[in-house]
Amino acid sequence: MIIEWNVHLFSSDTDRYPFHPSASYVPDASHWAADPLTDYLAHMDAHGIDRAVIVHPEPYGDDHRLVLAALQREPNRLRGTSLFYPRDADAVAKLRDLVAQEPRIVSTRFHAHRGTDHYLDTFADPGVIALWEAAADLGLILELHIGPDFARQCEDLIRAHPQTPVLIDHLAEPKMGNAVEYADVLDLAHYDNVYMKLSGINHFAADAPTYESARSFTRRVACAYGPAHMVWGSGTPRIVDVHLANWSEADRERVKGGNLRELVWGEK
Repeated sequence: MIIEWNVHLFSSDTDRYPFHPSASYVPDASHWAADPLTDYLAHMDAHGIDRAVIVHPEPYGDDHRLVLAALQREPNRLRGTSLFYPRDADAVAKLRDLVAQEPRIVSTRFHAHRGTDHYLDTFADPGVIALWEAAADLGLILELHIGPDFARQCEDLIRAHPQTPVLIDHLAEPKMGNAVEYADVLDLAHYDNVYMKLSGINHFAADAPTYESARSFTRRVACAYGPAHMVWGSGTPRIVDVHLANWSEADRERVKGGNLRELVWGEK
């Protein structure tokens, strides 16, 4: 089974799905379809993707109408993530309300990397801790879109909640840090509840669609985390075969979907 955790849905219908007033960026919506889910389902079918976790994108802020609509249309194939502002005093209540409304929301996401303080300054912020603890209480997965400079900051919360899965996005955005900081990213592999996503390779490599130029780097990261703690998202699942060709077919199948099938859907 192939499961992708990465896609963002954007709609050109900004009346129905407006961008958030506090969005960290506002994209040009004119080139998207009004119904992006139909296009993504076609992509899934073309690439043999059986299921997917839809990642709620930053421009919609804490307005989850688009991802909720997708989950209502495809309740079996799809799950979704959430996003809240840690500085919002109502963030925890909003998270709890969202999960009560739609239990197919399986994660909440934090954004933190060098050059941005739009969401948080540090993982020691009270609002961050409160959201993390609420997510843990709700049985959610913590999705971390972090740069290497924030890896060490996350460690205290990871250690304090060993039963709460943590998924690091986009190989922890290696271009946004230095080698010393990236060592902290590799150190997080020592925790049994931490997973790394083989995604975002296009953020630092240009040879699409499989980005073979980055293979020596991705293999080192994958070696640190191991087959039981790697997942995949974005582009084509062939990326897994190219970058992890030194792993067995069974291990690559875990990365392509087996780990997420267990982690998200609770299936062995």
